[in-house]
Amino acid sequence: MTLDTWLGFFVAAWLICLSPGPGVLSCVTAGLQHGFRAALWNIVGLQAGATVTLIVVGVGLGAVLATSPLAFNAIKWFGAAYLVYLGVMQWRSAEAPIRAPEAAVPGLAAVNVPRALFLRGLIVNSTNPKGILFTASVLPQFIDPKAPQLIQFLIVWFTLLFTDVCCMSSYTALGVQALRWLQNPGIARLTNRVFGALFVLAGLGLAVFKHGA
Repeated sequence: MTLDTWLGFFVAAWLICLSPGPGVLSCVTAGLQHGFRAALWNIVGLQAGATVTLIVVGVGLGAVLATSPLAFNAIKWFGAAYLVYLGVMQWRSAEAPIRAPEAAVPGLAAVNVPRALFLRGLIVNSTNPKGILFTASVLPQFIDPKAPQLIQFLIVWFTLLFTDVCCMSSYTALGVQALRWLQNPGIARLTNRVFGALFVLAGLGLAVFKHGA
């Protein structure tokens, strides 16, 4: 991969990562509810999901999803249902003021937070077929078929990892900073319902995304 090609992909990666989507919503809500340190597990999960997507495209399954309505719809509906589930859970969250994690009462639930956030990020990123198709359509523009493939995919992976971690960390920090505004129960309730509605809308948007669009 030449320097010019990599710079072009680097710019494209920033645009992809900065664009709003389920991953951004997941980061902001994780930061709001659990603080920056705990929410890092959500970011790790998102990167694992992105890695799954890249591997799927790398081994050619992206082309299968692009031509198989059955495979496409199976992943699409699973991802859409999960986003709606997250939205419903967010909407039904307790109306008590949102507190920073250090103010929370320690308990068994806290032990499971890292695992839950990791799985949440993994599922959100790896079940978005639009992301798979987008990756499958963008990557060929930057991959030289005559050059070794593995090293090029590793460069792409590290580039996406760097840009997405930077962007998602910023969105998570934004959510953490909003904690001080959410000590009022009414504002906390409104925030839960706004983000819950956004998750549901994201799920519905994924559900109506048509194969071949």
